Amino acid sequence: MRLYSYVVARDYGFAPNPFSGYCTLATCKPEIRRLARSGDWIVGTGSQRYRLRGHLVYAMRVGEALSYDDYWSDPRFMSKRPNLRCSLKQAFGDNIYHHDGRGGWRQENSHHSHENGEANRANLEHDTQTDRVLVSDWFVYFGKDAPKIPNAFQKSQGESVCAHRGHRSRFSLDLVNEFIVWVQSLGKNGFIGEPIEFSRQLTFPRRREDR
Repeated sequence: MRLYSYVVARDYGFAPNPFSGYCTLATCKPEIRRLARSGDWIVGTGSQRYRLRGHLVYAMRVGEALSYDDYWSDPRFMSKRPNLRCSLKQAFGDNIYHHDGRGGWRQENSHHSHENGEANRANLEHDTQTDRVLVSDWFVYFGKDAPKIPNAFQKSQGESVCAHRGHRSRFSLDLVNEFIVWVQSLGKNGFIGEPIEFSRQLTFPRRREDR
């Protein structure tokens, strides 16, 4: 069992997507999506931009990994296909990639496409370098209500679970186990708080996510 930790630089409920009963990581973070296996944990901590440095935005235990085509066609995740005419939750759907009839990639009109709905090649190429979607069978997503992570996990012999750039995954098994015990001791699971950006959005943004 490994723990992968990174900073959620922009929290739109897109990467990760905590809606419809599953927490999924389908875009961005190609290295984590390539490496993580069933039973591993992924932790997203708050950014200085949101004044949430050292807070827990979400934690998810990886239950399974799907290809983009399997994710697109799986009935469980149809509600994660983006619909820009509906709620923010639906607009930020992360089920956006699948192959077309000629074997090429198709990127649906979404947070990662251009204003006119055309594919954003930079985002497409970055995301699809790892044809893998991580699906959580247990998660807690705090969003704007992110609790503070105890100092013991931020200053533990250089093993702080709060990353700066990229991601961290070289933690002792003892620290991983203790951190998971703390997360579960909060007595919460599933979707708890809205994404931080939901209270800020007047229009639907198109932008490149944190890598």
